[in-house]
Amino acid sequence: MKIKKLGHCCLIIKDQGKTILTDPGAFTEAQNYISGIDIVLITHEHIDHFHIGSLKAVLKNNPQAIIVTNTAVGKLLDKEKLRYQIVEGGQVRNFGKLPLESFGNVHAKIHKSIPNVQNTGYVISGRFCYPGDAFEKPKAKVEIIALPVVGPWMIIGEAIDYALKLKPKFVFPVHDGFLKFSGPFYTIPKMILEPHGIEFVVPEEGKEMEF
Repeated sequence: MKIKKLGHCCLIIKDQGKTILTDPGAFTEAQNYISGIDIVLITHEHIDHFHIGSLKAVLKNNPQAIIVTNTAVGKLLDKEKLRYQIVEGGQVRNFGKLPLESFGNVHAKIHKSIPNVQNTGYVISGRFCYPGDAFEKPKAKVEIIALPVVGPWMIIGEAIDYALKLKPKFVFPVHDGFLKFSGPFYTIPKMILEPHGIEFVVPEEGKEMEF
């Protein structure tokens, strides 16, 4: 198995004669120029994992590619008249010699006021765990984990404990595109606090503020 990280949660996995692209989101652009993709795997609908402009660019360069996702993302793809296959709820589907097993169903909680969306994790070839935005345990004993390390829904201790629970041989970080900019982290508290009359102020570094 060969894995290349393009950024955040966008990966290229090559195994068993197939090439998989995961979560072509808005945090990366490299996926828009790549060819040779057989499967586009989408875990959930958040824009850092599913960006319709990027997806259309991928499909333009890879018209043979099959989109694999869950029901919630499928409804959004229906609006764009894009074809897809659903693999969710513990289903296992073989693409040639490559088995793809789904696990989990709900995105980790960001805040009680924000509804959760459907999130489907996948195990590729019985070896590689790609959980999306949740720390659900797959049935398979995995060797490799793409481990989320930064996000508004998690703390690093949860990520470490997840890896300790699954006991893989290798772990590498994903969901770390947030480190490049702070916008998503500031949007969520602003959205929740300000309706309660609490102003959320982002200071400009090096600039004095008066209150």
